[in-house]
Amino acid sequence: MQPFDPISNPGASSPELPTQPIAPLKIVLEPEPPPPPPIVIELPKTDIDLLDVLFILLAAAAASIFCGLVGGVILMVANHGRPLDAKALETNVFFILPVEFAIYAAVLGFTALLVWVRHRRQLFDAVSWNWPDRKLAMFAVFTGFGLSVVSLLGGTLLNRWIPKSLPMSDYFKDRPSALLLAAFAVLVAPFMEELFFRGVLYPAVAKWTGPAISVLFTALAFTALHGAQLSFSWAALTPIFIVGLTLTIVRASKKSLATCVLIHMTYNFVLMVEAYIASNGFRDMKGM
Repeated sequence: MQPFDPISNPGASSPELPTQPIAPLKIVLEPEPPPPPPIVIELPKTDIDLLDVLFILLAAAAASIFCGLVGGVILMVANHGRPLDAKALETNVFFILPVEFAIYAAVLGFTALLVWVRHRRQLFDAVSWNWPDRKLAMFAVFTGFGLSVVSLLGGTLLNRWIPKSLPMSDYFKDRPSALLLAAFAVLVAPFMEELFFRGVLYPAVAKWTGPAISVLFTALAFTALHGAQLSFSWAALTPIFIVGLTLTIVRASKKSLATCVLIHMTYNFVLMVEAYIASNGFRDMKGM
């Protein structure tokens, strides 16, 4: 076979080359990741109403009077009948916290009984306790840590408008008082505050106003609870409002009161650790 040479043999035709069909070019696009699910706030499904809130507030007032009187009598007996300094008792953590713990216990028992008598439901079921799974628990811990950072930054940025002396500082007058207060703030207060504000108040108000307004109202009520401790200073209370708003949004969207308690406990724990470090283990209480 002679090779094809178009120069020496111009009359010859070029040999036919085998051809194969060319496959069409395909462009495969990677699917876009789905957007994060939106925060859905629905009307809470609960039997708790504003009448329950009223009964609980009345029970809390009665328990405060009764437990305060009993605590005062016990203290007088321990002091062999010597008169008590009422002003000193106002900042005596070893008197205030046991009395407050007794009030909490009485209110907790009353609330459980009230929910059973009026609605025939267990307390944790009525307030949507709902233990978080591992993912939600991690979310709660990170959220509590993030809120503590926001609170510390807010306190620094707004420091010029915060009074130099706050009533809350009077409770940290010595190391034993500070340690007891820190334990109470982490282990006891978050549970009872979340039980009332996010477990009872939020769903009861939401029945009348809708969830959005109830979220705002509950956050404001939560802020007002801490008003006296912070001299009702708007600068000192602003971080508290942000914390209350976040906790109520989590309660409304996740439908888990236990998650709110875990966030609150983490938040208080980080703040107490920061105070512990800043005060050399609660030994240098100046500026607390």
